[in-house]
Amino acid sequence: MAPRDVFTFSSESVGEGHPDKVADFISDSVLDACLSQDKLSRVACETLVKSNHVVIAGELTTKAKINFEEVVRGAIREIGYVNDDDVFHADKIFITNLLTQQSPDIAQGVDARKADGKKHAKMGAGDQGIMFGYASSETPELMPAPVMFAHRLNRELARLRKSGARGTTWLRPDCKSQVAVRYVDGEPVAIENVVISTQHTADVSHREIEKFCIEQVIRKVLPKDLMNRKTEFLINPTGRFVIGGPQGDCGLTGRKIIVDSYGGMGRHGGGAFSGKDPTKVDRSAAYMARWVAKHIVASGAAERCEIQAAYAIGHPEPTSLHLDTFGTGTLSDAQILAAVKKVFLFNPAEIIRQLDLRRPLYRASTHYGHFGKKGLPWETPTKLAAFVKALHS
Repeated sequence: MAPRDVFTFSSESVGEGHPDKVADFISDSVLDACLSQDKLSRVACETLVKSNHVVIAGELTTKAKINFEEVVRGAIREIGYVNDDDVFHADKIFITNLLTQQSPDIAQGVDARKADGKKHAKMGAGDQGIMFGYASSETPELMPAPVMFAHRLNRELARLRKSGARGTTWLRPDCKSQVAVRYVDGEPVAIENVVISTQHTADVSHREIEKFCIEQVIRKVLPKDLMNRKTEFLINPTGRFVIGGPQGDCGLTGRKIIVDSYGGMGRHGGGAFSGKDPTKVDRSAAYMARWVAKHIVASGAAERCEIQAAYAIGHPEPTSLHLDTFGTGTLSDAQILAAVKKVFLFNPAEIIRQLDLRRPLYRASTHYGHFGKKGLPWETPTKLAAFVKALHS
């Protein structure tokens, strides 16, 4: 009998009030505000948050008329930084706007027209880079279990905090979670430990926080059949988390790319998502790769799949496509990739068309990962029948 493959894998998530996620949400709020008025907007918005200050910077090409201060304050208010004792408060922060016009050199490469030095009249990629998509059959969302479990914890903390439910007035927006899952032969069999760190008011005891997080959050949202007496719970391990959010730490757009994707289970090319319009393949090609990977697993062609797409700035077609099913495919990787190329188009213009990306949907992607959530176009395998046909033709 062959030895069993046993390992433990951990993934983390961060809540809406984490400084980096505050920055991501502001950047995506600026993007959606532009797209809501001008669907052809080109946006690259970076945000920095610290103490009581917000800096937005980057490049725009848009006909939209945006009140950026209103957008920034609205995003912060939605997250929940509105308490009287918040140093970082929606109505009290100072805002610095350093957004400028996009470079014409970059615009020339993206535009669907010929220009000096550009050899074609097709829309090109907004930058060079490599993007990955991943899918796994281990959860209903076709996502790795550790990162999905970690997202559930933070989502429930936010739901309880915003509901104003009895016994939750001490909760504050900043939080983090981490879940370690034990696998046997590729299947999740147990949750070994759970970490939650949540910001709180000064007047609540650690014992009350611990009991609340274990009974009202962990045991409510994580699979009961994966937890047992050996499962360890680590709640606010430092003992105190009163100063949080941008008051306690600087936040920047794009610093949570592993939280945003697959929790480290799938690879990442290094490009962030938030604040970028769909002509930026850092975002749109990563969404495309996830969409295709999800089709492959949903079709039954593999239990696990990763796709890499590479691009050159200004060039319309990917410079390479790579597929790996990690030995789980019912057909060879080459056969599956051939079917992918029959059904899906990977040039930037077609990615935008296939996923209908020129619309204000990006705020919905910011929190709790960009993948594994209902309602996002790259999570719906609309070409499944065509792909299954291509696999067997």
